[in-house]
Amino acid sequence: MTPAETFRSLHHADRVLVLPNAWDAASARLVEECGATAIATSSAAVAWAHGRADGEQLDPAALLETVRAIVRVVRVPVSVDAEAGYHAEPEAIADMIAAVLDTGAVGVNLEDGLVAPERLAEKIGVAKRAAARTGRELFVNARTDVYLRNIAAGDAAIAETLRRARMYREAGADGLFVPGLVEAEGIRTIAHEAGLPLNLLARPKLGPVEELRSLGVRRLSVGASLAQAALGLARQATRELLDRGTYGTLFADVVAGVELNGWFKR
Repeated sequence: MTPAETFRSLHHADRVLVLPNAWDAASARLVEECGATAIATSSAAVAWAHGRADGEQLDPAALLETVRAIVRVVRVPVSVDAEAGYHAEPEAIADMIAAVLDTGAVGVNLEDGLVAPERLAEKIGVAKRAAARTGRELFVNARTDVYLRNIAAGDAAIAETLRRARMYREAGADGLFVPGLVEAEGIRTIAHEAGLPLNLLARPKLGPVEELRSLGVRRLSVGASLAQAALGLARQATRELLDRGTYGTLFADVVAGVELNGWFKR
């Protein structure tokens, strides 16, 4: 299968596609080395790595260069968090989508945020048509922020999520990402009624992966959490070194330089 076909198939197996999101070539290669079957980027983590805030503050050229570096060093399919497509107008995202495909990536996340869901539906259609013009397949994971931004609550949140899911599915979306959804019954209902593979975002209150599988979830992302954990460990090691002059955290669990070099000699 092509990388695009492989990536699509991973959403339809009887297991959860777990994506510890990467932010550069080294983190992507590490994730692959640990056994991940695909790589997805985190928009926030990539932005932070370039000294920018999340929320389309990063120059798209920097994002594309990061994705090219990731695709170069991994063998598994790569999907890109493209936020809202880096433009408010749907037709204007076509060039960005084509550029993402040119990197070798096979998927994108596109999100609705606080704008009308009709706008994201239009963008999904533009993205699929842009991919078709290149002759390549694109997996569009439609992110809806109903839960993340508290647009609705309770049964109303489920209903609104399903309404948007229908809209996005009809526009050509291949997956549905619902960050902030953690309640088992809501997960079960949306997973079985959305008509798209359901992607959740890891949260402390979310059940373990096997439980999510039984509820119908097909994809789990960690967003920026892996990058935040890495920075948290770096902060702990730095504080120990500067405050106490000791190296316990610094050398507790390192990846050897010879191993790191080996990742990129191929």
